[in-house]
Amino acid sequence: MTHVEHLSDQIAAAQLDRRRNTEQQRQERIFNDKFRTIGVDKNALDHQVKERREQDQREANEHKTYVDDLLCSDRVACILGQRQKKDERLMNETIAQFRQQFQQASYRREFDLNDPELLKKQEGMQILPGLNGEDLSRKDRLRKQQEQLRAWSLKQQQELERAKQQLKEEVYRNEQSMLSLDNRAVELQKMEEECKRSAAIANKDFNLALAAEMTNRRRQERHEEDEDNQTDILNQLNGDLLTENPEQRASVLGLSRMRRDLYKGMTPEELQKYTQYRQQQAEERKCACLEQREKELQDYNMRIASARNALLLERQQARVNKELRRAMDNTNKQLAQTHDAQKKHLQEEYINIPDEHYFSQFNTSSR
Repeated sequence: MTHVEHLSDQIAAAQLDRRRNTEQQRQERIFNDKFRTIGVDKNALDHQVKERREQDQREANEHKTYVDDLLCSDRVACILGQRQKKDERLMNETIAQFRQQFQQASYRREFDLNDPELLKKQEGMQILPGLNGEDLSRKDRLRKQQEQLRAWSLKQQQELERAKQQLKEEVYRNEQSMLSLDNRAVELQKMEEECKRSAAIANKDFNLALAAEMTNRRRQERHEEDEDNQTDILNQLNGDLLTENPEQRASVLGLSRMRRDLYKGMTPEELQKYTQYRQQQAEERKCACLEQREKELQDYNMRIASARNALLLERQQARVNKELRRAMDNTNKQLAQTHDAQKKHLQEEYINIPDEHYFSQFNTSSR
């Protein structure tokens, strides 16, 4: 904990020195009348101009993005509004058409009470003025209403029968179209099968012809090979290869070389030397494999040890970080308590009315 406090104190002291130096340089620039009235900090001004331009560019980009979003939103809103108006217009037209066809005023049950042409439609005796409660045409009106209801019922039945007939016709047409499509599909499938069958037959004939040609070629090649083998056997029997003279295998280049065409194999001494050489090679290979295996085992042990050490270091680093964090928390807690105590002390001490001495401490810094 002492080490942590000492490091934090060093950092705070370095920051304090840096601020003090910066403040001293600023005071030298500001309180120097000649430099303040004549000299200009061009680097600072350029930096301010650059920051202002970057800020303007950022604001312009944000404004452009905002405008693009607004335009896109307006365009979408216009499209949705047009679509909604179109749907409303189609809905109103459909409702108006439905009302015009099926909801006319003359179709209502009480239309005879509100019919403006009722007096013109009446025949025979007119109702005398003053006899408001008398209805002389009640029987005719009821008969006409019954006839009208009968006509409406017959009309509705006819329309229902017509709709059923149309539905049957549509179903029949759909079935006929489906049947024609099925027949067409069956015909196309048959045509495709015929094409595949023709292609298979042609492919079969071609393969049979190719197989016959390859059979004849192989037979001819085998015949030629048999003739070549017989010629070769006769040449070998009549040549020097099967002779019993071992000196013929020596090459003209030296006794250590042998002629391949007259070589009949190794002698027992050469075979023994070759066997010993093969055994020596096998032992060397076995030793090399053992060394390689030991080396791989060592590498594996080294990797395991490295991984274990890395894990231990990580755990140790985690413990150190935890301790540092705990120490930092304690330090922050102490600093907070000190700050609260100082604030409380300032609130208790500085309660007097400011005087000339209080105001004389201003304008002593560049801030």
